Amino acid sequence: MSVLIKNGRIITASEDYVADIIIEGEKITAIGKGLPQKADHIIDAQDKLIFPGGIDPHVHLDLPVMGIRSSDNFETGTRAAIFGGTTTIIDFANQQKGGTLYSALETWQKKATGNAYCDYSFHVSVTDFTKNTKAEMKSFIEQEGITSFKTFMAYKDTLMIDDATMKAVMEEVKKYGGMVTVHATDGNKIESLVEKFRVQNNLSPLYHYLSQPDYSESEATGRFIDMAIETGVNAYVVHMTCAKALEKIKLANQNNHRILAETCPQYLLLDADLYKKGDESVKWILSPPLRTKEDRESLWTGIQDGYIQTVGTDHCPFMMEDKLKNKEDFTSVPNGIPGIEHRMELLFSEGVLKERISLNKFVEVTSTNAAKIFGLYPQKGDIKVGSDADIVIFDPAEKHIISAKTHHHHCDYSAYEGWEVTGKVKSVLLRGEVVLQENEIQIEKGYGRFLKRAVSDLGKT
Repeated sequence: MSVLIKNGRIITASEDYVADIIIEGEKITAIGKGLPQKADHIIDAQDKLIFPGGIDPHVHLDLPVMGIRSSDNFETGTRAAIFGGTTTIIDFANQQKGGTLYSALETWQKKATGNAYCDYSFHVSVTDFTKNTKAEMKSFIEQEGITSFKTFMAYKDTLMIDDATMKAVMEEVKKYGGMVTVHATDGNKIESLVEKFRVQNNLSPLYHYLSQPDYSESEATGRFIDMAIETGVNAYVVHMTCAKALEKIKLANQNNHRILAETCPQYLLLDADLYKKGDESVKWILSPPLRTKEDRESLWTGIQDGYIQTVGTDHCPFMMEDKLKNKEDFTSVPNGIPGIEHRMELLFSEGVLKERISLNKFVEVTSTNAAKIFGLYPQKGDIKVGSDADIVIFDPAEKHIISAKTHHHHCDYSAYEGWEVTGKVKSVLLRGEVVLQENEIQIEKGYGRFLKRAVSDLGKT
């Protein structure tokens, strides 16, 4: 099928211009003015912005947590992603203690295959680094096209690995050009504070925030950076939340060590005052927790200055019943919030329109940088001849209200309930197929495709 998109204002990470786009099959075949006006499907994008399809590098669909699962699975979560202009997600296949990386991949592939609306890939979380795990890494990178491995410096006794293991993982991944990503908070410090508050019977949601102070994040971030520099591995810090951690990233980069960083909309837009809202505060129990208004502003500056390259969501929703079940003990409340649908619209409304970031930077952090960092570029993340026709047609003037009553997450609350945003996704194309039009999904589940990724040296230390 051929598609013509005419009269749109095309925004990429480096360009801003008005032109027509011709798509044949899955690829963009021509871009310019005065192109032939015949196609199977014609979309007039007059007064609309055209972006590359969004890439969310951090989501958790159908994730087992505390005996339940995150409430969005690959069907509902990727459908919500399409409504928000995200055409590719990267989820996490989590290794079980005593299990192999391949068993983790098999489990997550079964969840996704035949269910996803958008394209997808995986990071693999390494929680038990054995001889078998070590032997699997080469084939994961070179055969499976999974080039990024997540590690945890928190969640003691479940996901956390110690520094010696971290270095061993880095050394092995380095051999094959892969990347190590990290949840960088100090698990020992957090565990100590949790026990202190438990003894004091201070277990309200506010103490979730107080048990994970910003210095626990900055210390772990600095320690991870030191190990990455020592081993020379490609390194990426996920969901960074605070000024102190950002300073560690800046210092490393100023000393010519390329450490990459991600943040999330919740850390740019929400703050720890929400932990004072009584029972409702359980909505915002996530890890790391929300920080201060000053931290929020530092993160926006970090994006502008290029020290933060991507904005993912860490999308991990739960129903309010599950959030409230143990509301008197924050340690028993499942961590995570919904957000996959609202990432691009929030960043446009709160970032671009409030002059915190430019349109080009918006495309960088929502699509292009993730494509480059995680080995999908130039297939994804750009509007150029030969790239996949993953395209968002966006009305920059349409106002709407975010609400659980209208969102497409399988979740009965919104972290941004009642927010008015300006800017609305109107149409979405994925690999040349019109997948969203007139606020209606145009495809069946299973259209989404697993993506093999190449190695990238953008995080080379």
